[in-house]
Amino acid sequence: MGLKCGIVGLPNVGKSTLFNALSNAKAEAANFPFCTIEPNVGVITVPDERLRILEGLVSPQKVLPTVMEFVDIAGLVKGASKGEGLGNKFLANIREVDAIVHVTRCFNDDNIVHVDGVVNPVSDKEVIDTELQIKDLESVDKKIDKNVKLAKSGDAKVKALVAILQEYKDLLESGKNARSLELTPERKEAIADMQLLTVKPVIYVANVEESSILTGNAHVEALKAAVADEDAEVVMVSAAIESQIAEFDEPEEKEMFLGEYGLKESGLDKLIRAAYGLLDLITYFTAGETEVRAWTIKKGWKAPQAAGVIHTDFEKGFIKAEVIKIPDYVQYKTEHGCKEAGKLAIEGKEYVVEDGDVMHFRFNV
Repeated sequence: MGLKCGIVGLPNVGKSTLFNALSNAKAEAANFPFCTIEPNVGVITVPDERLRILEGLVSPQKVLPTVMEFVDIAGLVKGASKGEGLGNKFLANIREVDAIVHVTRCFNDDNIVHVDGVVNPVSDKEVIDTELQIKDLESVDKKIDKNVKLAKSGDAKVKALVAILQEYKDLLESGKNARSLELTPERKEAIADMQLLTVKPVIYVANVEESSILTGNAHVEALKAAVADEDAEVVMVSAAIESQIAEFDEPEEKEMFLGEYGLKESGLDKLIRAAYGLLDLITYFTAGETEVRAWTIKKGWKAPQAAGVIHTDFEKGFIKAEVIKIPDYVQYKTEHGCKEAGKLAIEGKEYVVEDGDVMHFRFNV
């Protein structure tokens, strides 16, 4: 399953700089380079040290990391819901993403004019939130209007539906996002067909100047306080640093550069890790002479579901899965060595896949 994140933000907050840095990033796997699908869509490999470990053990013909897609969503400005800027053109793109990466300006620079004349990430966040909330409110109102007459006729199921929709209406009118409500099975069913924008999980990117990348600043603290009740993560990134990192070809050069700033990982790596955590995603691997490959799945998926990511036939005809843990692979060097040591487990349909599992599926269609 591919992971798609939409990057949003007001003009001059560093959104385009960050997206361009991601677009220019040198992929660590030469046989799966970064590619741009469209001018505003790019795909980048997800860095994972475990792939390198497996590559050293298996010596495959190729290595295929899992990937993440970034969509630069234009048109979100104050008044966008009423046609300002690019108006509603952003809606189709943002409705298709799994998560929203909301870039906020947390740096001072007199040479870069802020659209409102003053740096205030909380205010910037509220502008974007308001535009998305207005669109969601339109969707909720339409569905309420469609069902309110049936509810008055006494249909209990429709009455319950309208009550849930009213909860969302009240929430949105109060200036809060739909994700603020706990997504119970009943609520999930009620809003499933509306593709609400503010129900999507959000990572807030605090774009700071280079000197604040380790310590943060008052703008970052204000942003964290403002989103404390949103179950959202704030990731500090310096788009300026990311632009420089993107110029390096070799991982060693990148590590040396990061070390000069006292950093252990790039902002991109932090962003990817945050996205995986936010969406409850994990990675399992397949390893053979032809290829070593990473696969992204939801935490808690059972073996047949995980197999289905490779091919639907694998899930339909699932028989069993052979599972090796990477530490055991490292210790016993080969699949055969793991088997001889009793470290190759045979698992059935109820096995819950764990992050880092190396798996081989047996199936029959």
